[in-house]
Amino acid sequence: MKLTFLGGAETVTGSKYLLEGAGLQILIDCGLFQGTKNQRLRNWNPIPVDVGKLDAVILTHAHLDHCGYLPVLARMGYRGPVYCTRGTRDLCEIMLRDSARLQEEEAAYANRHGRSKHHPALPLYTVEDAERALELLEARDFDAAKQLNEHAWFRLLPAGHILGAASAVLCVEGKVIAFSGDIGRPDDPIMRAPMPLAHADYLVVESTYGDRLHAKTDPASELAKVFADTFRRGGIVVIPCFAVGRAQSILHYVAQLKATGRMANVPVFLDSPMATSVTQLYRHHVGEHRLSSTQANAIGHAAQMVRTVDESKAIMGRHGPMVIIAGSGMATGGRVVHHLKAFAPDHRNTIALVGYQAAGTRGAALAAGAPEIKIHGEYVRVRASVVTISSLSAHADYAELLSWLRPISQPPQRTFVTHGEPAAADAMRRHIEETYHWLCDVPTYLQTVQLPGSADELATNSCAGVARCTTADPDQPAHGPA
Repeated sequence: MKLTFLGGAETVTGSKYLLEGAGLQILIDCGLFQGTKNQRLRNWNPIPVDVGKLDAVILTHAHLDHCGYLPVLARMGYRGPVYCTRGTRDLCEIMLRDSARLQEEEAAYANRHGRSKHHPALPLYTVEDAERALELLEARDFDAAKQLNEHAWFRLLPAGHILGAASAVLCVEGKVIAFSGDIGRPDDPIMRAPMPLAHADYLVVESTYGDRLHAKTDPASELAKVFADTFRRGGIVVIPCFAVGRAQSILHYVAQLKATGRMANVPVFLDSPMATSVTQLYRHHVGEHRLSSTQANAIGHAAQMVRTVDESKAIMGRHGPMVIIAGSGMATGGRVVHHLKAFAPDHRNTIALVGYQAAGTRGAALAAGAPEIKIHGEYVRVRASVVTISSLSAHADYAELLSWLRPISQPPQRTFVTHGEPAAADAMRRHIEETYHWLCDVPTYLQTVQLPGSADELATNSCAGVARCTTADPDQPAHGPA
């Protein structure tokens, strides 16, 4: 077997892993590169995969850094299955269409205003490409084994994080290869705790927060203080927010704060058509998260939902106090960019960063205290207060990742630490080696590694590898193929 790291190596974006074995080529995740320009330019390079020989794609979840390259793959001619959970399928239908629409709009904007070095500026992919990709999605239940061929199976196990998020666990040539995906937090207020693994011969584990611990503060109290301090100045709170997961967490806390009288009765706007559509999905996946039906309905009424461009523009003509929640979470695009342009120069306002900010993004610049940020080719002065609320993260920190790994019965033959900036990935490697004494590597971009299989197990043509790798929870026993 061979494993090639086509993304998610030396960076926290662009997750793509090509697994070759048992006569198959399987792509685990198909994400966009985000962050620095050098990273983003990789999206335009031909993927070093013969799409005609690719047998399957398995998605861990619907964030664009894990699924956002699918329309390009479809445009290149891929027509095989894209396996994912039902929640991921529902989210991809929103995410990929919205991503394609934004790319078309940004290309058109650049052409109208001469803001591109390319003539004409083109989108990375179109809505038509996204629709072609969506036709390939094949939804699977959690923890249901799927046979790929005589010697290869896989399961998707709940990973917390966001709706539909999963760890992909494959049995290929008698060996279990597990891909963590993005692991959620055990005490997340909305998503259930991630399901631990019982066994893995080879493990690929994320390290987004591999070099830090999350604050133990109460997110509701932190938000309440930010709101009160800003409203006292008559200011506006702008929250760059991921449309999937983070926006719903913010709405959940806003609903709580208003219900308990800890937040002034000021207008709250969710200025993201995508986040609005995602919020509605929580009512259709009640069994997957911790919210009751009443609570799921409450997050849908915690803010005024803004869909049209004219409605979004109208917000910028209002005065504070108010709260604006808008995408994107790292301020790389979307409607929040226009709100930052309008409100960052006013010292009465606050910009609240509530998620991970990848290197090279406007969000990272704001978090680092940049006195100005570049928007639409112009530098915008940042006089607003900038605060970071790290306790809202949907990613496990390094201690939580170590706890998630603890139930694995025997040391994997090799563990690959991915999906982290270099310092975070190396720190996670060190934590795993010092805690469990496993053999760990931090792979590099485009690196290929050999994964020895097991001829004896292959000859038995059994599903033992998949059966033993489902869940470490004794109340949820492993079972054979569906």
